[in-house]
Amino acid sequence: MIWGLAIFAVLAAGVTAHIRATDLSRRFEALRAEASAQPLAKEATLTEDAIAHLPPPVRRYLALTGSVGRPVVTEIVMRFDGTMFAAPGAVGMTGPVVQYERFDWPTRLFLMSTRMKGLPVKVLHHFDRGEATMRVRLGGLFDVVDLGGPDLTRTETVTILNDLAFFAPSRLTDPRLTWTEIDDRRAAVYFTLGPNTVSAELIFNDADELIDFVSEDRGMLDKDGSLRILRWTTPLGDYRDFGGWRLASEGDAIWHLPEGPFRYGHLRLTHYEAR
Repeated sequence: MIWGLAIFAVLAAGVTAHIRATDLSRRFEALRAEASAQPLAKEATLTEDAIAHLPPPVRRYLALTGSVGRPVVTEIVMRFDGTMFAAPGAVGMTGPVVQYERFDWPTRLFLMSTRMKGLPVKVLHHFDRGEATMRVRLGGLFDVVDLGGPDLTRTETVTILNDLAFFAPSRLTDPRLTWTEIDDRRAAVYFTLGPNTVSAELIFNDADELIDFVSEDRGMLDKDGSLRILRWTTPLGDYRDFGGWRLASEGDAIWHLPEGPFRYGHLRLTHYEAR
């Protein structure tokens, strides 16, 4: 998902702009075409035996989502209605979000279009086989945020784990994941991707739905361009059917600041396709 766009606070702070010529929407489509052109490996059907090693609440969640008995998901395309907040109490900035992701490489592309103070703003996240970048473009010409590097890559690795848990649950058997059972409604998961191992606690309700994802490994972008590690949670709910997949369709992204929780994002899933 989008999770992590405290970058709008950086926009409001007036980070030095640099002129760029390429529209981020066109860049998104070019990168998506390049990634999706790579052949997908044929994935095995997810069986009860394949999930037997998982903690009980995770096994029940996989059954709920319709993952058992279907091929493991490798590639997803999603669309959301999004609202982002630059600061606690700020007016929300709304706009469409499109996301493309495949988990075998892995590759993740996220594009949001919105407006700030009357000017168009586009945000592009790109994760490609172990390297993450993030760009925010104002007015179609100026990059007010242009980030990369190992800290961002680690942060976006947490985002991929979040996407995997909520939107590609059949991949919770991925060999890059290891698990610790906590109790009947919670499980801890560890995700190793390249040099990074990140973790989260998954929380389930009495209906076996995944309702929250809690990580201590994700960085919030500060005004000076650095990433500050904070507790990050994504409470989601309103489970709906998307082509036979039962998935959470709406929820929030929250940074847990020293002064209290800051709900900086809200998303509603409007379109989902997987293969």
